[in-house]
Amino acid sequence: QVVFALNQTLLQQESLRSGSFQIPYTTEDLIKRYNCGDLSSIIFNHDTSQVPNFINATLPAHERITAQEIDSYFRQELIYKRNERMGRRVKDLLEEYPDKSFFFAFGAG
Repeated sequence: QVVFALNQTLLQQESLRSGSFQIPYTTEDLIKRYNCGDLSSIIFNHDTSQVPNFINATLPAHERITAQEIDSYFRQELIYKRNERMGRRVKDLLEEYPDKSFFFAFGAG
């Protein structure tokens, strides 16, 4: 799976470099939508998040299964488990220091 993920990442980077593939949004788009409170935008959608996505319709069936397994793993580890860890840390801080003020900032994945 690691070799497959590395190969797919390199192929995507080569496509970006050659101009045959373009990311549908820029960092500026992300900032603008975030500042406008547009978190439901397609930019923040599961399918377009910046978590690596290896699922590609041109892959053979056995590689598509591998891609789906890797995609599920990344989403579980990089988004869901991360959010749970951050939530626990925030809760612990708020409970430990009830008289203090905090500012928390979280990324969009």
